[in-house]
Amino acid sequence: MDYCKRCVMPDTKPDLFLDNEGICNACRSYERRKEINWEERRRELEKILVRYRKNGKWWDCVIPVSGGKDSTTQVVRMLRLGMRPLCVTATTCNLSAIGRKNIENIKSLGVDYIEFSPNPKVRAKLNRIGLMQVGDLSWPEHVSIFTIPVRVAVQYNIPLIIWGENSQNEYGGPAGASENNVLDRRWLEEFAGLLGLRVSDMIGLEGIKEEDMLPYTYPKDEELKRIGVTGLFLGYYIPWDGYSNALFAQAHGFRTSETVTDGSMVNYENLDNLQQNVHDYFKFLKFGFGRATDHACLHLRRGRLKREDAIDIVRRLDGKFPWANQGIPLGDILTPLELSVEEFIKICDRFTNKKIFQLDARGNLIKDKYGNLTKIKYPE
Repeated sequence: MDYCKRCVMPDTKPDLFLDNEGICNACRSYERRKEINWEERRRELEKILVRYRKNGKWWDCVIPVSGGKDSTTQVVRMLRLGMRPLCVTATTCNLSAIGRKNIENIKSLGVDYIEFSPNPKVRAKLNRIGLMQVGDLSWPEHVSIFTIPVRVAVQYNIPLIIWGENSQNEYGGPAGASENNVLDRRWLEEFAGLLGLRVSDMIGLEGIKEEDMLPYTYPKDEELKRIGVTGLFLGYYIPWDGYSNALFAQAHGFRTSETVTDGSMVNYENLDNLQQNVHDYFKFLKFGFGRATDHACLHLRRGRLKREDAIDIVRRLDGKFPWANQGIPLGDILTPLELSVEEFIKICDRFTNKKIFQLDARGNLIKDKYGNLTKIKYPE
């Protein structure tokens, strides 16, 4: 397990690569931003928007929104650029109180809005299957946030979809994907978190039928071509920074949390889903890094943290066992999945990569009194 010499991201992260100087591709992607003519990119965006603007006769674009800092920023930016958006929320698996308030805040900005909530009984089954088979409680959410807005675009004949950041550019990924400005079916299938578990694989499991999976199914290619659906990453045209987006969103009514979620280092991100820290914990178990590492790297690249401070943050905060989220106990979060905390811990142990965590003489994971693991190697 090696770490980027510039940030604190390990090479165990999928799609992240260290070059011959020990620098990761996410740091290199950020480095190249200095060479970009952002004013030219903005003009390019404005020209594109002119082509899709319908002058009040219909919606000009679809904006997928969670209510978070980034989607709030996307909405305000598009309104300022004269667009009339239809905002679409694919309801999160376990919506928090603050998540609901931030959704209502987006509505108050002056937009038309649709919220689609898939069958909760089917959703709970998908949560459970995702957790048991690929170690991802949030599998159905990671699919539906990319399929439902596209289905709405097809349904209402709206060709343009405005997404936020390209995660492959922001967090590290193949060069071609990181420089891409379009989100299409190929990007979805390769980078949107399916983890090798296809939508069709769910049919027949726990009584799930084909029609149950409609919200999680991407429209057919002929439908997309008929409408001419194009999904653009706003972060390709405007410099993307989560912290700046948080400040900007707060100025437009976005609310942050009063506390920092276990395993994180900030109070302005991943607020809407009470299952989020469970998802982040499994990332730590599989790959040896968590959300604190993600945030530390983003701030490091922008000069807001020194590397020695980032190392300290990662050591202290990364990978805490998710006993609660926003005051809601883990047992309550697991109740819809019909799982006990004891069963959950066994699943955690099954997905833990024992090559990167300390073990006792018998090969068992060493945990402290809070259930936390210790990695064999940390960044230096």
